[in-house]
Amino acid sequence: MIRPLADRVLIEPAAAETKTQSGLYIPDNAKEKPMQGKVIALGAGKRDEKGALIAPEVKVGDVVLYGKYSGTEVSVEGKTYLIVRESDIFAVL
Repeated sequence: MIRPLADRVLIEPAAAETKTQSGLYIPDNAKEKPMQGKVIALGAGKRDEKGALIAPEVKVGDVVLYGKYSGTEVSVEGKTYLIVRESDIFAVL
């Protein structure tokens, strides 16, 4: 498994919607990139100007909202994950 460093968070993105609310199927090339997912792993946190460690506000298992084009996608054992900075996370659901 991947272990993020510093203030980075490993997220498993939610599946993209395959149907609209009215029941129409969305083709693969028109699907929106998901903007929420589940926190899988955390780094230790970031350091302030004095060198003290600031622990992350999110925890493993939280479902979070993040920026649409945030982070870096990585694939491990056939699964796609996203590594983002904690500051790119907007909210915990």
